[in-house]
Amino acid sequence: MKKIVLLSLDERPCNYDFPYKLFQSDEIKIVRPDRLGSKKTPADTELIKAFLRKECESAYGVILSVDMLLYGGLIPSRIHQEDEETLKKRLRIIRELKQKNPQLKVYAFQCIMRCPNYNGDDEEPDYYAAYGKKIFEEGVLKHKYRLAMAEEKELQQVRMEIPSEVLIDYEKRREINRNLNMETIGYYKAGYIDTLVFPQDDSAPYGYTAMDQMTIRRRIQKDCLTDEILIYSGADEVALTLASRMINKMKESSPKVYVKYAAEAAKYMIPLYEGVRLGTTIGYHILSAGCVQVETDDKADTILVITAPDDRMEEAVTQPSIRPNYNAERNMPEMIRYILRQMEAGKRIAIADNAYANGGELDLIRILDKHQILMKVCAYAGWNTNGNTLGTTLAQAVYDYHYGDTRQRRNFLVERFIEDVGYCGLVRSKVTNQITKMGLGYFDAGGEDGIVAEMVKKELYAFIKEYLPSIVDQVEITHVSMPWRRMFEIRVNADIDHR
Repeated sequence: MKKIVLLSLDERPCNYDFPYKLFQSDEIKIVRPDRLGSKKTPADTELIKAFLRKECESAYGVILSVDMLLYGGLIPSRIHQEDEETLKKRLRIIRELKQKNPQLKVYAFQCIMRCPNYNGDDEEPDYYAAYGKKIFEEGVLKHKYRLAMAEEKELQQVRMEIPSEVLIDYEKRREINRNLNMETIGYYKAGYIDTLVFPQDDSAPYGYTAMDQMTIRRRIQKDCLTDEILIYSGADEVALTLASRMINKMKESSPKVYVKYAAEAAKYMIPLYEGVRLGTTIGYHILSAGCVQVETDDKADTILVITAPDDRMEEAVTQPSIRPNYNAERNMPEMIRYILRQMEAGKRIAIADNAYANGGELDLIRILDKHQILMKVCAYAGWNTNGNTLGTTLAQAVYDYHYGDTRQRRNFLVERFIEDVGYCGLVRSKVTNQITKMGLGYFDAGGEDGIVAEMVKKELYAFIKEYLPSIVDQVEITHVSMPWRRMFEIRVNADIDHR
């Protein structure tokens, strides 16, 4: 048995639980901290260092979130008041781990700080509730002004609408975080990190995040590391992706992946919350997972089915889309027949359901159920951003390639149907509407457990009955809770074939 140490991006299930659930096995022991932080409350970075010192000394590898190591989590990375020197001292533990265990494989990832386009302080500094959208607009104009695409007066006008102390705080933190990105590149160059990924969390073609990405990319180019350090759209799926890469490394294998689009033009579309064309991002995700993209399906170990539309992605709550092209350009009949034909030929089918953002496609899941192939696909995901969906789908495919159709893979797969399609695509908005009459709301679910979690569980069973009838008698939901005490995500455990 080989030990892999997991230091996740934060304590949410997608980061803390998913790699553990999917890859823990008789061959792989995944070790993670017993306790992390809680949303805006950072994890204890001293305890994290002690955990890493203890566990990495005898480990095969470590999947390491640099944001957790430095700031105590993803949200704390956006609101911290740490000075640069303190953060650089924390980073030194990576060198120490490698020196004590030279064989340790360090697969690290560090987010490029996001700049969302809305007013809201749930995951941002308090002032983002009043000035978030303006900060985003100011960043876009600043970027375009540097590129001679906007006038200085436009930039100055929007800057005047944001208090100077707000911009000073925001830009100073971005500068510190960017400098720590640069410091981490130095650790990679020195050989203390074996694989390094800079995921872009909720990005856009222009703005603060895009400017930071360009600065980081220039440093990578200067060090002649363009072919080694990866920058792509994603965040909450990266631990899964790097775990896949580590297992492929352990197995000395590079599974071959063929990409099948429901709409061929989708590869040129820029998904919601991302700044790069879909086809480019898919290529990065396949590479990051330690796989190889191939041009024909006959050479593939896995066929990755992409359900995305041809031009503009919508939110899952709007489904079915009323835009004619949304469905006309996605040849779903041909795609389903292709899936059935390839399954008959014994091919492994993985579905990245990025038809919509923030939830899976209800129509697709009903069709898969109608043909009774829900549990015959090797992988499925359809949650939050396109990057999250891709990484989660590929990780399942890698697991299936190496370990086959195990019960834990089947449980993970059915949880994706329940959470990604059932909760994100349908139940979340329904229950949110119900609890507003109870004095609760989207950002206040009344705690982790309790009446809201019970309401969600009841609605999820109703979803299974209506949309997954071919497996309804085989599925048991064993746990539902609201980990950040809000409606955005749930922790769900399910068991299939339990009887």
